[in-house]
Amino acid sequence: MKMKLLIVCFLSVFVSLSARAELAIDVSGAMRDPMPIALPEMVHDGFFIGQQGNKIREVIAADLERSGLFEVIDSDSYIQEFSSMEEEPSWTDWKAIQAQALVQSEIQEIDNNNLKVSFRLWDVYTESQMEGQSYTTTRDNWRRVAHVIADAIYERLTGEKGYFDTRIVYVSESGPATRRIKRLAIMDQDGENHKFLTNGAAMALTPRFSPNLQKITYMSYAGNTPRVYILDIETGEQLLLGNFPGMTFAPRFSPDSSKVLLSFASGGKTNIYEMDLKTRKSRRLTYSSAIDTSPSYSPDGSQIVFNSDRGGNQQLYVMNADGSDVKRISFGNGRYATPVWSPRGDYIAFTKMANGEFYIGVMYPDGSGERLLASGYLVEGPTWSPNGRVLMYFRQDKPRGHTSAPVKLYSIDLTGYNERQIITPADASDPAWSPLLP
Repeated sequence: MKMKLLIVCFLSVFVSLSARAELAIDVSGAMRDPMPIALPEMVHDGFFIGQQGNKIREVIAADLERSGLFEVIDSDSYIQEFSSMEEEPSWTDWKAIQAQALVQSEIQEIDNNNLKVSFRLWDVYTESQMEGQSYTTTRDNWRRVAHVIADAIYERLTGEKGYFDTRIVYVSESGPATRRIKRLAIMDQDGENHKFLTNGAAMALTPRFSPNLQKITYMSYAGNTPRVYILDIETGEQLLLGNFPGMTFAPRFSPDSSKVLLSFASGGKTNIYEMDLKTRKSRRLTYSSAIDTSPSYSPDGSQIVFNSDRGGNQQLYVMNADGSDVKRISFGNGRYATPVWSPRGDYIAFTKMANGEFYIGVMYPDGSGERLLASGYLVEGPTWSPNGRVLMYFRQDKPRGHTSAPVKLYSIDLTGYNERQIITPADASDPAWSPLLP
């Protein structure tokens, strides 16, 4: 499972120090007015290396378009063809097709095993360079180079970090409804490089990434008893998290990966505990006679959001990280569940159930500003992209007759536009988005 991280990034001589363009995207306008951007064919020397360059270009274009912020102009309309990275853009040609941004790129063979990929990002209207970088990597790491370049373009044009060089861990589901097999799987955020992490012998649920990317915490029914485990995704080593006598579930790492929050059910009560991963000591944070579950830290680790039925039905609450000063924050019609704090700290995403429908929504940490982004027969389990601008979740349509509808992953941006399905080999649920890869 060890992932090759052999990318070396250099700030190249292409970067313009004399002119900084003003071209930028308002990220609140996704899908309403996407920026036209041109990605001509990569400069190359040879047929086979050119084919590899085409694949890199296609991934960059797909990443940018999937964000909803960019419209890649059809290459059939391009007038200029670049023969080298030193060749200046013909500004009249690119303005003629209404391109606002232009990506000039090149792929070179270093040797039989390594490549060099370079790009320059231009503001067409001010006729100035905005960014220029080069990367060296192994041939089999070409897809990751494409994601890294797409992130660099996204960041320069939006002013925010990208989210393309990331992975998704989720629960892969197969088999009939009465004998459902649920195992952990991992893939790139665009659905590529798919791998299974568990074999399905024991049911696996609610995987969550560690912020340091090396480990996943999840619930497993190994031995027919629900327990929380930690899985090292590089070595495959699996460890039981503590030895609670009852059912443990809903695990989530702290921002510094030193602790894990989880829920422990006993005697009809469910409370939230925090475990120190170094000492393996746990402390109880809630003392409710109801069900307290689905805890999630704020990005600075100072607060925790969770859902509880202590008030009569399922609602969202926020408390300090030591369990003090519990406050209810959801007051809308319906029930609320699966809250998760945005990496930016500005929103809390949640699942809502009201009027026979499920919804994915967001609200401010004080409970104000509730907005519903997606709805359906079943939509559940939101997870944030590392830049806090996109949510992923799973969706199931209403079954027809005795046949269960498939369960699929979808993403949507914070504006509520640009909902897209993420293709997986089988049914998929409980997604968790990684931070940017190092």
